[in-house]
Amino acid sequence: MRDSYSYPPRGLSREEAARYVGVGTSFFDTLVADGRMPKPFRIGKRVIWDSYKLDAAFSELGEARSNYFDGPVS
Repeated sequence: MRDSYSYPPRGLSREEAARYVGVGTSFFDTLVADGRMPKPFRIGKRVIWDSYKLDAAFSELGEARSNYFDGPVS
């Protein structure tokens, strides 16, 4: 049965996961390899990242020290 609601996917492909956290796929691979982003899991033949785990890992990355637009962070 289909409903009229739209649900964001919880499981994301590599490309979707990289876009979700705002980086390119190559840098996302680096973040996964060094443990700053979670490793994926398999559902059948699909490799999927859990968006909840991505949210938690993203929160742990911290804030940028400074940039031109926001000024220095103290």
